Amino acid sequence: MSGKGGTGKTTVAAALAIALAAGGRRTLLIEVEDRQGIAQLFHLPPLPYGERPVASAPGGGEVHALAVEPEAALVEYLDMFYNLGRAGGMLRRVGAIDFATAVAPGLRDVLLTGKVKESTTRVENGRRVYDAVVLDAPPTGRIGRFLNVTAEVAQLAKVGPIKKQSDGVMDLLRSSRTAIHLVTLLEEMPVQETLEAAHDLRESGLEASSVIINMATEPEMSAGELDDIAYGADPQQQVADGLAEAGLDTELAGALSNELIAYAQRFTVEQQARADLPSLGVPITELPRLHGQMSHGALYDLAELIREQVGAEEVTGG
Repeated sequence: MSGKGGTGKTTVAAALAIALAAGGRRTLLIEVEDRQGIAQLFHLPPLPYGERPVASAPGGGEVHALAVEPEAALVEYLDMFYNLGRAGGMLRRVGAIDFATAVAPGLRDVLLTGKVKESTTRVENGRRVYDAVVLDAPPTGRIGRFLNVTAEVAQLAKVGPIKKQSDGVMDLLRSSRTAIHLVTLLEEMPVQETLEAAHDLRESGLEASSVIINMATEPEMSAGELDDIAYGADPQQQVADGLAEAGLDTELAGALSNELIAYAQRFTVEQQARADLPSLGVPITELPRLHGQMSHGALYDLAELIREQVGAEEVTGG
């Protein structure tokens, strides 16, 4: 899941994880940006570098979460392939990890995506631990580079564990098991960045699977009426007549008319932005604008809307 900053991609990722866990399944929600966005969304303390349950889903499902730290991932990786043991802690203290990721910036993304791959393939008692993994990925401005780990490590290693790790990640990302969803608002900048991200992904040999429009304005009037108001029709008299008919104070007509004009203008701008998205040729899902603080109940409402519009199989790409 990727999107321009401010589009609500973490919220949508969490809702998707809940949707996929419905019916007794288990999903893992992962973030990789050191923002602790998942913890804030679920009103939890900062997540440790370890998987922990954060929510249940209808039908007995479970959502677990993981905040991946590059340092912890590097120590884990080195210990896994080179049996460092206690030496990993020493590497942290002397700053070797910062040095390694500074000298080879692509290594950081290999570690992060490698941890994601490991969670998708882990097996216990003969079955996969998670039925689905949802990655709250970096913003669209760098999603192509983040996911194209093979190119990033081409200069780092031609053979060996790092090369094998990156190849394994790319096999997963290009497989039918993976779907890349781009979250956008119906505003000029987010829509443009979504279009550019889809192009960048294609240049890297990857494809966007869907676009999810978040916080869309739901029309309370016909599109024609809203267009008339947005382009200059004064609704104040009509509002005043409605207030009078309802036995309410007509002095409210001015303020309410201003709100109605702003609403109509926002809806019209969204309609213009919406017109550019079908050119991507992928399914489009719309989630409504919610008011107030994001609550658990609102997340479950969004999860249900995702299931209604898309279905569990399509959102996973399978």
